[in-house]
Amino acid sequence: PSNGSGRRRVSSLFEHHRSFPLGSYSNKLSGLPTKLKAAMLNVNLLFFLISALTIDAWITTSQPRSLTHSSHLFLAGSLHGESSCFLPLKQLDQDYYAPRIVQIAGAYPGITSEEIKAVSSESAPDPGQWSYDFSDPDGPQLGTVAIEGSETVHNVDDPVVIIAEHTSVGISLPAELEDSVDVIVLVDRARPNFGERVFLVIDTPDNGVTIGAYHTKADLPDNSNILGQVVLVQIPWLPCMKSTKTGFMEEDEYF
Repeated sequence: PSNGSGRRRVSSLFEHHRSFPLGSYSNKLSGLPTKLKAAMLNVNLLFFLISALTIDAWITTSQPRSLTHSSHLFLAGSLHGESSCFLPLKQLDQDYYAPRIVQIAGAYPGITSEEIKAVSSESAPDPGQWSYDFSDPDGPQLGTVAIEGSETVHNVDDPVVIIAEHTSVGISLPAELEDSVDVIVLVDRARPNFGERVFLVIDTPDNGVTIGAYHTKADLPDNSNILGQVVLVQIPWLPCMKSTKTGFMEEDEYF
């Protein structure tokens, strides 16, 4: 019999001889020679005595396995930790800052305040986690760029990126460079306030959008509107530049 879990009880074959009493065998063997009849009665008696030692056991019956999700994975291959197979795992720690994907508002010089305000931004992922970015098929198709994760980048509440020529913001690069180099200017629009010697993105009626720093608030152009503060400027490494692994900061920087 089965116990409902795919196993059945197995008993000794000797157990089945209990249903045959000795008297019935004596009647059926009455016509046989005496010696043969005695021998068969002894065999029957032996089976009867041994049948008292019933052997019980549970064995697993072979049943078709339903193709569940887990069994499908098993049939497809081993999981992590099975059959000496291990995934190349990397767990982030609580101090990890994931790169932020920030929309690009436009190029400087020439960008307008409307273009800076038009792009959207997402909150920074919590330390030790990351976020996803999906473009809106119904919205304007804007470029994005990944900024290396750091505490500074994480704390930007409303980020936007402006792609600027390095000369437009006063960055000096090796003289071998004949053309302008694009640098990434990360701006926090959640900081539309003045800061001493903090680089600001401002909009003025006469000159449009400009990027600059001022010692006092009185130095700001008349009727100017602060759009945000510059948080980070990222400069690329180019083949004409020296190695950045000298170990001396003054030799590794170009600005």
